[in-house]
Amino acid sequence: MSDKTPAVPVPAATVVMLQERQQLELFMVIRHHQIDFASGALVFPGGKVDKADFDPALASRLQAAHTDSTMRAMQVAAIRESFEECGVLLARADDSDQLIDGKRIAALEPYRKALNDGELTITEFLTKERLNLACDQLYHFAHWITPPMVPRRFDTHFFIAVAPEDHLAAHDGYENVDSVWITAADAVEAARTGTRTIIFPTLRNLERLAKFSSAGDAMENCRTQPVVPVLPWSEKRDDGMWLCIPKNAGYDVCEEKMPERPA
Repeated sequence: MSDKTPAVPVPAATVVMLQERQQLELFMVIRHHQIDFASGALVFPGGKVDKADFDPALASRLQAAHTDSTMRAMQVAAIRESFEECGVLLARADDSDQLIDGKRIAALEPYRKALNDGELTITEFLTKERLNLACDQLYHFAHWITPPMVPRRFDTHFFIAVAPEDHLAAHDGYENVDSVWITAADAVEAARTGTRTIIFPTLRNLERLAKFSSAGDAMENCRTQPVVPVLPWSEKRDDGMWLCIPKNAGYDVCEEKMPERPA
């Protein structure tokens, strides 16, 4: 065990975009193989919270945002990242109580790369286009913190949202090289068979999501299931090392045997 001080977790936000088709499907992306976190894995869109996501000037551009400044920044990051990474923007125009439509999204397409590259802030974007982020469309689903023994750590909040039907989700081609609409059950099965690479937190959340038959079921779970912070830990047992999570966090699988390290 290293005696080095654990890295401080970086705040991050992830969005599970849902659509009800023949079955309840969710949008997932495949990370570029040169990305230094979860490279090549099937993941939900999301990323680090930017300093600009905490901008107090954003307050007038947020609808039904959380009262806590950190959680508010998480909501901003979740919506911003979903726009940057998959082209879905949960926002309303100044003069409307409806989410912007697919035609408006198409006109905003050039902003995706500009935001991702840091050429403008989320506040500048919203002010210029007279848009307001629809934080009321986000449902807090889970909270995972990378274990101390991992060099690169994240403090990640997971949100659920329904993607409007005319928002044509598509991966960005930079951080993500492919994307798919898939049922949670099919994603879990792909991980089991080795067809897809899915990291531990994503897989546990997919197993939870596989229980829901509709977006309404998923949202109701968010309303009734308390979000318990999940900080996995490892345990050495007679048969090897096990990765464990709290049993009260809402997951059926609370431990998993870790693969043996090469000698």
